[in-house]
Amino acid sequence: MRHLIDTLDFTLEETKNILDLADRIKQNPDSYSHVADGKRIATLFYEPSTRTRLSFESAMLSLGGQVIGFAGAEMSSASKGETVADTSRVVSCYADIIAMRHPKEGAPLVASMYSSIPVINAGDGGHNHPTQTLIDLMTIRQLKGHLDNITIGFCGDLKFGRTVHSLVNSLVRYENNRFYFISPDELKVPAYTIEDTLKPYNSEYYEVSSLEETLPKLDVLYMTRVQKERFFSEDEYLRLKDTYILNREKLNLAKPDMPVLHPLPRVDEISTDVDDDNRAAYFKQVQNGKYVRMAVIMALLEITDPLTGQKVL
Repeated sequence: MRHLIDTLDFTLEETKNILDLADRIKQNPDSYSHVADGKRIATLFYEPSTRTRLSFESAMLSLGGQVIGFAGAEMSSASKGETVADTSRVVSCYADIIAMRHPKEGAPLVASMYSSIPVINAGDGGHNHPTQTLIDLMTIRQLKGHLDNITIGFCGDLKFGRTVHSLVNSLVRYENNRFYFISPDELKVPAYTIEDTLKPYNSEYYEVSSLEETLPKLDVLYMTRVQKERFFSEDEYLRLKDTYILNREKLNLAKPDMPVLHPLPRVDEISTDVDDDNRAAYFKQVQNGKYVRMAVIMALLEITDPLTGQKVL
């Protein structure tokens, strides 16, 4: 039995297989509409989510399966003091696979240690968000044609942004990728990302503060929201939340084929006047989210691909 807790739980070959399956599902959705008949996913979301929760639920329904779960810790027995370990044991009796989002880093890993069914980490604190990373990889591969030899800039909240940490962890495994980290000092990429991820791969990286000066150098821009829920001080959040705002004028500094990604939700870090630009890729990411999660569910449930006659993992 396999779980997906960290982006690196899948090898490069397995990652490619997942992305290839997601592409096939996107092109042939009807072929996959009943592969999970009789299966149930439990979506255990201990903190708010729109896209991720609905995406997992839509993915399972599109495979022919069913959905159970909750959308808030106050709606679960966690409000009575039940541990993640016990919840995962209990839910294993009702479902075939779990997707868990939790504000505490490591909670989905704990769940996987006690669960008798596969567990998918749907985001844990500021740590990891592996299915979002697969979505990002799928989108970049679609738009650039490859996942190596890319100069990518990450802008905004790089300290708490779990999507940034996960994507960097994955992209360093591909050859000749270069990283620009664009942020104020207070929201710089964590030291452990540099020491444990970038340096061991001898990855080229730069920590900078100017979005305008960096834009012309990039093949891909990954914008992030400054996350109010990660701050202890509202004053500190208000001081930093508008540090970087991408608008049409700034986007004109970038290459004509530089996609703009964002895990969403956005607040005001991307102006709505960017939405109509053909480089705006964030709603493509949302669409890809369902296909990637369908592929991950199939892989972890060991469902045979009806078009190839093979299992993904």
